[in-house]
Amino acid sequence: MSGKEKKIDLENLTPEEKMKYEIAEELGLLDRVMKNGWKTLSAKETGRIGGLMTKRRREMKKEEGQETGQETGLS
Repeated sequence: MSGKEKKIDLENLTPEEKMKYEIAEELGLLDRVMKNGWKTLSAKETGRIGGLMTKRRREMKKEEGQETGQETGLS
């Protein structure tokens, strides 16, 4: 282990980081990440997390767009 590694503070995460950890937990990878760091995941596992993050971002943007459309009084 290098001295550069920092302890993960789950209380002070950016929304992006929080989403990443939530997805890792859903995939059953969080324990491994917390114990050994992100570098222990395979390319397939990290790709899966990245893909799900992208999918969720798109869904969130779509929902925001729908909410904005409803507020403009389009009927």
